[in-house]
Amino acid sequence: MGWTLFDRLGAQTLRLFALVLVLTLVLGFFATQIPNFLGPRLFNRISAAVAVMAILAAAQTLVILTRNIDLSVGSMLGCVAYMTGSMIAAFPDLHPLALVAFAMGLGACFGAFNGFFVAFARVPAIIVTLGTMALFRMLLVEFADGKSISTAQLPLWLTQFPNMRLFEIGDMQFRAGFMTALLVVVVLHLALARLRPLRKLYAVGSNPEAAEMAGISTKWVVFWAFVLAGALTGLAGFMFLARFGNITVVAGLGFELQSVAAAVVGGVNIFGGSGLVLGAFLGAVLVNLIDTSLVRWQLVTEFWREAVLGALILISVAVDAVVMRRLTWMRAMRQRAAMARRRAAAAPPPEPEQQEALR
Repeated sequence: MGWTLFDRLGAQTLRLFALVLVLTLVLGFFATQIPNFLGPRLFNRISAAVAVMAILAAAQTLVILTRNIDLSVGSMLGCVAYMTGSMIAAFPDLHPLALVAFAMGLGACFGAFNGFFVAFARVPAIIVTLGTMALFRMLLVEFADGKSISTAQLPLWLTQFPNMRLFEIGDMQFRAGFMTALLVVVVLHLALARLRPLRKLYAVGSNPEAAEMAGISTKWVVFWAFVLAGALTGLAGFMFLARFGNITVVAGLGFELQSVAAAVVGGVNIFGGSGLVLGAFLGAVLVNLIDTSLVRWQLVTEFWREAVLGALILISVAVDAVVMRRLTWMRAMRQRAAMARRRAAAAPPPEPEQQEALR
């Protein structure tokens, strides 16, 4: 009966329910371990910290849906943050929307570079993005030339933007940075659900051969997935610049692992074809919650934080593989049963002599 309910509600819906349940259990566990853990301050801290990673996880989701992965998002984010900071430092009167467009356009160019080699040169995504992870980081080091961007070089509106309070519920503060990330996630979630061009990401990730037979150009779908992911990474770079202000050549280091963890923990199938951006957002919240809590939990050292993140990825992928295999088997059995019923209904009734023999 449980698996019937699973099939009826759908894997994606139950994944979201499971994530909410896990979030609740993690909150309950750390509340028993850390004094004064629960409260508005926890919400304010998590919401401020998760804004950048939520957008980055959404970008990673677009690529993973097409059976690919982008390991260069951390270096890409660092490049965009530094170059965007240099731009606004050189032109302090630049309009905010123009600065956002510059960051997203720069990220889209990086994404197009990745997408060209993956989609048209047919180089595996993990090889391409592993190379560009180092390439973009080297580009940042050369561009920075030993210098860094400081908060003093940035306009006041930019550094104040992430912490600008839009409204409050009790002592919980809903700030501009978090609400921007939430808006991006919701819009992208609806676009993936409703817009036909973006629905092709699921088709290509589920079965590339069938997608080609249906008239979908898998090359261009994969290419544009990387471009859109790059644009979102550029937006995350802008948010990173606004939040931290001080940008060095190590900006975004390690974010690739966190973005993959957030997407996979959020229920995005690492083998492509299924997953929700909303799930990746909840995954980013869960990863950030665990990371923040482990910092305050004195029983765990710094080295265990990365280990826990790796364990989360392994467990999520294993559980997802088992569940999806079980669901595929159940659907195959149901289809066989339905075909057997149709054949039985279409068969002619037995002759009177046969009915007498059967008695």
